[in-house]
Amino acid sequence: MESLFDSAAEEAHRGQEPLAVRMRPRSLEEVIGQRHLLGPGTPLRRLVESDAPMSLFLWGPPGTGKTTLAYVVAGATKRRFVEVSAVSAGVKDVRAAIDQARRDLGMTGRQTVLFVDEVHRFNKAQQDALLPAVENRWVTFIGATTENPFFSVISPLLSRSLLLTLEPLADDDVRAVLERAVTDPRGLGGRVAVRPDALDQLVRLAGGDARRSLTYLEAAAMLVGDAPPDAAPEATPEVTIEVVERAVDKAAVRYDRQGDQHYDVTSAFIKSMRGSDADAALHYLARMVEAGEDPRFIARRIVIFASEDVGMADPTCLQVAVAAAQAVDFIGLPEGRINLAQAVIHCALAPKSNAVVKAIGAASDDVRRGLVGRVPGHLRDAHYPGARKLGHGKGYQYPHDFEHGLVRQDYAPEELRERRYYEPTSHGAEARFAERWAKIRAFLRGG
Repeated sequence: MESLFDSAAEEAHRGQEPLAVRMRPRSLEEVIGQRHLLGPGTPLRRLVESDAPMSLFLWGPPGTGKTTLAYVVAGATKRRFVEVSAVSAGVKDVRAAIDQARRDLGMTGRQTVLFVDEVHRFNKAQQDALLPAVENRWVTFIGATTENPFFSVISPLLSRSLLLTLEPLADDDVRAVLERAVTDPRGLGGRVAVRPDALDQLVRLAGGDARRSLTYLEAAAMLVGDAPPDAAPEATPEVTIEVVERAVDKAAVRYDRQGDQHYDVTSAFIKSMRGSDADAALHYLARMVEAGEDPRFIARRIVIFASEDVGMADPTCLQVAVAAAQAVDFIGLPEGRINLAQAVIHCALAPKSNAVVKAIGAASDDVRRGLVGRVPGHLRDAHYPGARKLGHGKGYQYPHDFEHGLVRQDYAPEELRERRYYEPTSHGAEARFAERWAKIRAFLRGG
């Protein structure tokens, strides 16, 4: 009688588990996304298909399937699964888990998957405690981390493990996760319907995080309730975009990454920075970020703007833009939006000049029109055998040998010696470059 009660209690508990837990894949075939890790011959496949213990680090953003893959490995191989959270566990807990794994291995031959979530939170002593188990293969160790393991994990542990990188889920993958949860008996079982625009909003809000998408879906489904068992199909409660807004407490940003809104907001974003309105530029940045726009796309636009619209008026603008792009690629969202905002403010407030883009545009136009000319003989490469006999490099004067590093000689092809491409403005730092370029040009041209 006691076992029946326990079984019923366990079943009731399963019904109360979060949707993201109930929908956790049970096999590699059910895993959505991360195709680069799941193909034939990959380490994860070998781990599942063989009995050999192996140590892995799973590195990726939240909600990309790190815990899921650890559960799948344990379930598919019938290994005992032990989960330790680096947030709350200490060395004592780690050693206890390893000791139990050694006993099981010695007495029954059953292997253990030791899964350490947030492993980057372990200090050096705690990570050292894992080394004997990993080195002697007493356990199949799987460590999950959102931080770069090369900075957060000790070298001896990392060198004894395979490092697998998980990517944020694509929109289509998140959509597939949600659609499965709506119909699957483990999930909502068809008790609610989700309108297409509401599904689109859930995908956008997820930002590549499957767990977040399921949490939002569950919250929205709770607001509309379940359909009665005998209800007609047309009476099935619907999750609308308004329901999603109430459930998540976040207004839907009308933004289609493939449609007019994408181009309109991007255009307004660029034009606001060009017009030096930092507030407006930040508004459009926020709209793009909140709508789930790819932060790398935003960063690329800022980098382009830094040279196209600021250029030599503030040469540091490009440095800031590139640094922001690298920061976003390194840390992702939501923190990366701060780096983007700093670059946007810098670009908006910087003095403006389009002299750089006009210069390369004019030079390219001449080249496309066939105005190229021959490279002057004294500038041609003279390093290969026989080049000197052809007159290459003859008469070339090395600027460093002259005062101020300048020497009057022809650099452009003869047909282009009078062409002027770079016409600096007097804005910001470019005023200094304008004065210097005027003197250099006059000296080189003999003016």
